[in-house]
Amino acid sequence: MRYHDERSRRSWQNPEKILVRTGLGPGDTMIDIGCGEGFFTLPAARLAGSSGKIIGIDINGSAVSRMLEQARKEGLGNVDGIVGSGEETLACEGCADLIFFGIDLHDFSDPKKVLQNARRMIKPGGTLCNLDWQKRETPFGPPVSIRFDEETAAALIREAGFTILRIEEIPPWFYLITADPCVANPVWRDPGCL
Repeated sequence: MRYHDERSRRSWQNPEKILVRTGLGPGDTMIDIGCGEGFFTLPAARLAGSSGKIIGIDINGSAVSRMLEQARKEGLGNVDGIVGSGEETLACEGCADLIFFGIDLHDFSDPKKVLQNARRMIKPGGTLCNLDWQKRETPFGPPVSIRFDEETAAALIREAGFTILRIEEIPPWFYLITADPCVANPVWRDPGCL
């Protein structure tokens, strides 16, 4: 199994269609954790418009630099990049309408810590979306052995303080988990938020 080539990636993954499914819209603030060269970050900036803000976080400084240079070339003044690990980088406290993981949650050395950090950055009423590879053989992608199946990823997300809203298949090889931060509710509580 081999990893994908970013240039050919658009032939099998449409970032705009996926981002529309997350609910990202004009004026929103999104944090893309593990942004790489901006495969999702740059389309998100176009969707959020000039009144929105998109922050990409990645440990690879060269990738963040390339993303920011491309944003500049495209006239996207609403993109910021932070070089740092998802486990240690806190872009803000409670500022994000959307926290997004684009096929990378399985790559972090401590996914629990990354998700707990995400919980600190999300606004009340915000959304966390985790797009990831299905745990099966595919022509591209990481080894199946390191991928999280939907149940494992959902359990990690719940443990970090989120309520799972839905899990959906994204053809041809992905799933998307949508969650929101757990809030105190005297009438009903998600069992994952106890």
